[in-house]
Amino acid sequence: MEMELLRANLSKVRIPEPTNRIYKQECCISFDTPKSEGGLFVDMNTFLAFGKDYVGWNFEKTGDPVYLHIKQTKKPIPEDRPLKKPTLLAIGIDGGFDNQEPEYDEMYSIVLLPDYTTFPFPSVALPEKVRLAVDAILIAEGAERKEQIASWTADKKQISEHALTLKQIDNGFIIPPSGWKCAKCDKTENLWLNLTDGMILCGRKLWDGSGGNNHAIEHYNETHYPLAVKLGTTTSDLEGADVFSYPEDESVKDPLLAEHLAFFGIDFSSLQKTEMTTAEKELDQNTNFDWNRIQESGQEVEPLFGPGYTGLTNLGNSCYLAATMQVIFSTRSFCSRYYTNQSLKMAFDIAPADPTVDLNMQLTKLAYGLLSGKYSVPAVQNDDVANAMDSSTSAKQEGIRPRMFKAVIAASHPEFSTMRQQDALEFFLHFIDQVERINAGYPEADPARSFKFGIEERLQCPSGKVAYNKRNDYILSLNIPLEKATNKKELEDFQKLKAQKEAEGQEISSNEIVRPRVPLGACLDSFSHPEEVQGFYSTALKARTTAIKTTGMTTFPDYLVLHMRKFVMEAGWVPKKLDVYIDVDDIIDISLMRSKGLQPGEELLPEDAPGSEEESTKVLPNEDIVSQLASMGFNHLHCQKAAINTSNAGVEEAMNWLLSHMDDPDIDAPINKEAKNNNVDPSKVATLVSFGFEEEIARKALKASGGDIEKATDWIFNPSAAASGPSDMDATSSSGPTVDTTFPDGDGKYRLIGLVSHMGTSTQCGHYVAHVYKEGKWAIFNDDKVGVSKDPPKDMAYLYFYERIQG
Repeated sequence: MEMELLRANLSKVRIPEPTNRIYKQECCISFDTPKSEGGLFVDMNTFLAFGKDYVGWNFEKTGDPVYLHIKQTKKPIPEDRPLKKPTLLAIGIDGGFDNQEPEYDEMYSIVLLPDYTTFPFPSVALPEKVRLAVDAILIAEGAERKEQIASWTADKKQISEHALTLKQIDNGFIIPPSGWKCAKCDKTENLWLNLTDGMILCGRKLWDGSGGNNHAIEHYNETHYPLAVKLGTTTSDLEGADVFSYPEDESVKDPLLAEHLAFFGIDFSSLQKTEMTTAEKELDQNTNFDWNRIQESGQEVEPLFGPGYTGLTNLGNSCYLAATMQVIFSTRSFCSRYYTNQSLKMAFDIAPADPTVDLNMQLTKLAYGLLSGKYSVPAVQNDDVANAMDSSTSAKQEGIRPRMFKAVIAASHPEFSTMRQQDALEFFLHFIDQVERINAGYPEADPARSFKFGIEERLQCPSGKVAYNKRNDYILSLNIPLEKATNKKELEDFQKLKAQKEAEGQEISSNEIVRPRVPLGACLDSFSHPEEVQGFYSTALKARTTAIKTTGMTTFPDYLVLHMRKFVMEAGWVPKKLDVYIDVDDIIDISLMRSKGLQPGEELLPEDAPGSEEESTKVLPNEDIVSQLASMGFNHLHCQKAAINTSNAGVEEAMNWLLSHMDDPDIDAPINKEAKNNNVDPSKVATLVSFGFEEEIARKALKASGGDIEKATDWIFNPSAAASGPSDMDATSSSGPTVDTTFPDGDGKYRLIGLVSHMGTSTQCGHYVAHVYKEGKWAIFNDDKVGVSKDPPKDMAYLYFYERIQG
């Protein structure tokens, strides 16, 4: 009878195709997994998975009655399982820190709803279609796993293009097996052998004063000999040797390294490893001071469990996401929107057919995972599977894996789809933008508004007249004025000590390093401090001049995010991290940063006469560039446009522009007419016009939205809401209201509630950790490790989250 009931529902059973996404590792509306008490139920029609408490909701919504039930039980972990030493500055990936993942046995059955009738699997009694469907589901790579497999390639060494064609020069050098010294100084460590001419030279000087004296890189700049190997890293295992390609500016593989070493008389099989590779050295440096301080290593951390103290398991360099989301879901606005005021059932009922791609559903799922306390319990470690009574409770929790949330939030951002490390600031801004988009129709319910505020810039030209520019933002990005350091005497003494040690050929130890200490108040002052703006066109003077710009805030948000600009660009656009401490106060008052708008007695700069703005702001073509291009046979007007659109950078740049824009529909339009539509893509204008919008409106919308068609469409329908991106600017001379009444606003007193700290030399590597102040104490969120923070690193954070003090 029961089997007949199953046969009657075979139309609701599908055999998956290779292109189908199959979910079998995690419930799509909760963090239940096959390891959970009730196991996981896979809908055999849609291949979506549901936990025991939620599979009934899916039956009510879809009517799908047939499910594959998967249940996992833990295998014992051998006591002699070796710990792997990390070789990559990452967590949760091969070569990174070992998470010691246990192994599990799986059991399967077929379940028929609504009565939860169960059929064992495997069984020859089951209909063939069911057997084939289950086999295909079990064999297929899960959709969750496919997302993860995708893209870890960042730290894999590639074979150098120079290795196979390297020409070596016989200078008569025979390299001894030990006793090396830099040919240009007395350094005996961090030495590199140039594989072309056999020169042994010291490596680069590191940020803390250690390392070498840059002689190896200077030798490359003089000779352009491309490859060098770090002496002391070459052993019989040549895979572990540190080979660096200067032209490619990265560590590489040299498949002919044995031959290249033999050329200089080096028998690699007899060498012992005495030096760390570049990756190992970076790993070692970052696991020392910064890592220990920010992660509070070496201290007994009391674990925390329960609502609001759920850890996020690292998915492979996903700590930037974990740290940011822990702080965000500690704010009242996000807790209310996605937890207090919206149930999982409500989110699931309004979600599309596939809830895994619905951001509202996945945010609600994440909120319940973090805030309900359901998954914040001590992990049970089964020392003896045969005897459940012997199981012991660990102080560590398993945490939850935000895989589906990461997939849906990254869908519109290719970098966040990878498993490479990312910038927490970029992720925060992208996340807020996505949340604002899905709440566009209900701005009063949009939790992103709690971070939003207005900024006003006041520009005064020598005539005494002023102009005001307004824009909106979600973060206050602050420069760090190192000249405002409060420990200048200690810094001077440190520089003397460093110079002395360098002269003696010694290295500075980490505990001797003195870092600048800059007050947060000085960083806030630098934001509002008057600055000169060169080349400002004054409509009062009818000429370009120097204006004085001051910046203030038109509104104070519920939550103020301060971004410390610790990363600066070095030559070659390589990001470098400033080694500095910020002295912050738990309570700050930014009332003096409020912009006052147009004041009595101030006179606005006059509006441009029709056409004058275009004439004043457009770039005039360089006649030398124009004449050279014209002499090659190009149209004179086209040559002028090429020079203007490349900012007179040069003949080659102008020619490249010209060759790629010969077919532009407006290439023959007069320049003064074109100036009105500066920086607007004609093809995008045409697209909006095809939607039925007027051309003038389309151009204005594209200009206001930075050329993004989707944002331009939002702008046309709702200019005030659509112009709310982090970088939009309403440049105007009119006074207008200084306060946007659609934004939250209040007093300027704030209390520190969260930190996101970064360890590592750049945003492309390292680790992020969050500290959150809740229930009268600081808590540390280090991926899936959650505990009481005894010493939150307030002076080392990258992002500071402040909450406005009410009343």
